[in-house]
Amino acid sequence: MKRKLIILTDPGQDQAAAILMILGAPEIFDVLGMVATAGNIDLGYTTTNCLKLLELAGRTDIPVYAGCPRPMMRDLVTAEHVHGPTGLDGPQLPEPVTEIASGHGVEFIIHTLREQPAGEVTICGLSPLTNLAMALVQAPDIAPRIRDIVAMAGAYFEVGNITPSAEFNVYVDPEAADIVLNAGIPMTMLPLDVTHQMLSTPDRLSAMRALGNRCGVATAEMLEFSESFDLNKYGWEGAPLHGPCVPAFMLQPEMFEGRQINVTVETGSQLTRGMTVADWWQITDRERNVFYVRNGDAEAYYALLLKCLGNLP
Repeated sequence: MKRKLIILTDPGQDQAAAILMILGAPEIFDVLGMVATAGNIDLGYTTTNCLKLLELAGRTDIPVYAGCPRPMMRDLVTAEHVHGPTGLDGPQLPEPVTEIASGHGVEFIIHTLREQPAGEVTICGLSPLTNLAMALVQAPDIAPRIRDIVAMAGAYFEVGNITPSAEFNVYVDPEAADIVLNAGIPMTMLPLDVTHQMLSTPDRLSAMRALGNRCGVATAEMLEFSESFDLNKYGWEGAPLHGPCVPAFMLQPEMFEGRQINVTVETGSQLTRGMTVADWWQITDRERNVFYVRNGDAEAYYALLLKCLGNLP
């Protein structure tokens, strides 16, 4: 049986690559819908970016819902300095012919989880977790109906990318992350510790272009745009590619290494707001609520991404 997904997203070039990776494995994933949130850019752009990606991939059958326009308790922090003024600069993407689905994204999450058989829907978290947290607050009964959450979120060994102590998705809405982490739902976290191992080197970007299809070329163009910030920041041979770690883990978990630990989120301190406190060495007796991924096979990761992109138009 296909793995049913609700995708939470705010694309973002790396998230675009993750979404295309998912769409390139239709025999594995059944995407029930995408819920856009404010994050990398404001909600107006993130919903449009979702529609453009589905148009690019020929999957306009998948509904896109607009979710929350801001975090639960804080002002929105965005990342145009990385992703450009549209959040998805780089290629010339097709203008969408479809429209945003009617209804709020939070309502879609609640309705879908109540309608689908319990334990069959995975939450694919590519963005701040605002919409899922709001759904859990409004309808606590949905928590045991979720199969699991697989999310790009957090950092421990690598520490932060938006502040010295916090990863962007958690930093934008730490209260939402805190709600989700304490909801008792099985969760896998793909943090910066592993995503920073997945570098889009020139050879890997050239391989995407060499696919010759529009999705492969567009992905290379997107990543070539967004990489300049990270190349200047880190001085590495390539920029880290975060988002596709989520579908890669679902497709081939054997390419990753991690352990079940406790993760909590700092919500009170201005200095360490959004820091994910990972009890890697089991120092406390707090419940082990997250499978925390620390390492991955970059060669296998990019081979899988190329395979999925190659399945698209």
